[in-house]
Amino acid sequence: MKPIIKTFPTTKFIGMNSQFSYSDYRIGELWGKFMPRRNEIRNAIGKDLFNIQINPENFDFNPQTEFVKWAVVPVTDFNFIPDGMQSLLVEEGLYAVFNHVGDAVKARETFGYIFGVWLPNSEYELDNRPHFEILGEKYKNNSPDSEEEIWIPIKKRI
Repeated sequence: MKPIIKTFPTTKFIGMNSQFSYSDYRIGELWGKFMPRRNEIRNAIGKDLFNIQINPENFDFNPQTEFVKWAVVPVTDFNFIPDGMQSLLVEEGLYAVFNHVGDAVKARETFGYIFGVWLPNSEYELDNRPHFEILGEKYKNNSPDSEEEIWIPIKKRI
């Protein structure tokens, strides 16, 4: 599995967020709150959904370390933000983009490969910026033929 290296442009998002850890991973709860209300966002760009993770400085992937997860859509501006939602700005940056095919169980294997095999053997290192998945038209929640893009923030090794 070889990634495509891309620059993600500065992008505005509106959605909802929650803080949790891998040992208390409540992503379904977050998306369960967001999906029924996503059409309240008047200025969405396209139909793609973004699952964004913002890690604390020096994130160690410890199952108890908390991070912030966002369920969002890209927007043209922040002029109208529905009650109970927040804005998020992701700055431009370099990413390794992997195409993942499969369900959530298979995703663990994909992430294991990315962080355990590809990244340590590449000319890049992890950058402390948002990680995200783009859930496009081929995404089918928990289906073995689901497809999504996994975007990992990177920078050249020093």
